[in-house]
Amino acid sequence: MKRWVPSLMVFALGCSAFDPVVIREQEKLPDVFAGLEAQAGAGVRLEWNEWFQDPQLEALVNQALEHNQSLAMAVERVEVARAGVTRSTGALFPRLDLGIGAGVRKYGLYTMDGAGNATTDILPNQRVPVNLGDFALSLQTNWEADVWGKLRNQKNAASAQWLASLEGVHFVATSLVAEVATAWFELQALDRTREVLARSVVQQHEALEVVRTQRSVGRASELSVKQFEAQWLQTRALEIEVAQQVLAAENRLNVLLGRFPQPITRPKLEQFEAAGRSGAGVPAELLRNRPDVREAEQRLAATKFDVKSAQAAFFPSINLSIGVGVQSFDPAYLVRLPESLIYNLLGGLVAPLLNRSAIEAQLDGAKAFQREAMYGYQRTVLEAYVEVVNSLANHQSTGRALELKKEQQAAVTEMVSTADSLYRAGKVSSLEVLIAQQNAMRGELELVETWRRQQVAAVTLYKALGGGWKR
Repeated sequence: MKRWVPSLMVFALGCSAFDPVVIREQEKLPDVFAGLEAQAGAGVRLEWNEWFQDPQLEALVNQALEHNQSLAMAVERVEVARAGVTRSTGALFPRLDLGIGAGVRKYGLYTMDGAGNATTDILPNQRVPVNLGDFALSLQTNWEADVWGKLRNQKNAASAQWLASLEGVHFVATSLVAEVATAWFELQALDRTREVLARSVVQQHEALEVVRTQRSVGRASELSVKQFEAQWLQTRALEIEVAQQVLAAENRLNVLLGRFPQPITRPKLEQFEAAGRSGAGVPAELLRNRPDVREAEQRLAATKFDVKSAQAAFFPSINLSIGVGVQSFDPAYLVRLPESLIYNLLGGLVAPLLNRSAIEAQLDGAKAFQREAMYGYQRTVLEAYVEVVNSLANHQSTGRALELKKEQQAAVTEMVSTADSLYRAGKVSSLEVLIAQQNAMRGELELVETWRRQQVAAVTLYKALGGGWKR
């Protein structure tokens, strides 16, 4: 008959608390990314240095991974989660405490204890001392029997949180690599922009001097001179602005590297080449690659264990306490056995019967957290899918745009040379030369900007595909 007691208690407490958590199912992931064809082997993960293949960028990223404060904070959160696993694991085993105590007390004579002590021998022909000492040395153990799995589920939840924190570190590291790479490419683009403007300042000044010479012999008007002069001054102002942007970009990169502002050595940008790889694989591979998806998955698993632990709180808890030691009014008598021996043995069973609102609220909260975690996981998967689609499309379109901008730049460069020759021969006006120079400078600046966007698109694609971090 006794074995039916737990079942009867569960029935008495009500079965509604143990109903499974109902969660709206997620739509099935598409087999391929929208509008894009999957490529065989394209989803194979690459380390970031294999993706970018830039030795100087690799050195900067390594320094950021070692010294960045945000990443260090994420690593410490892993240690906090690891301590939670150790703490919850320890709760499964008996706890053993050593107790050492010393004290003295005096009872009033006109009290029950005082009057009794005054007429009682503690040893033959020796009354209980007025100042009664109390010295004790004991071992005490307490243990909660995890019959219903409450403590085991708490440990499993802590382990899942720890794994989630590890994936969180991978996500922070992936974001850090992407930020450093983006800042590096933006800095290189600003350098090239400053070079273009500096060269344009020289060329425009030379053109201005030519127009001034032409004006002196009556072949050009004052209006033409002012137009060339205005363009030259405008380009000089842009050059100063870009120089400030270079300084700000350097400082931003130094912050990511975890150091105070200092010059950053970088090569001169000579060629405008596309970066990164364009493959993505299928969504199933995405789920294994992205640390934020794996983090959300582990946090969801933790909430499932939390629900089971909260359900176990409705069952009786069984606690066992055992203590053994020696105690005496005088330290000299502590070694006298068995007279100074003390011990205790206590077993208890506590089950909630009335006023269970706190336990029910804890369970309701755990179920709500599980539903929230599931919806968060579903949203993370959806956003990851969309991010990969957008990143792939952006990477491919900027790559094509970069090739067209190269062709455009070659055309406008030739146009400037032709316009200058025709102007010297008196076959075109100064305005046409001015327009050709403006188009050439604008075209080269657009080429630099398109190259920067293509590099950033490659960085974004690297991050969207999971960053290459392995389990």
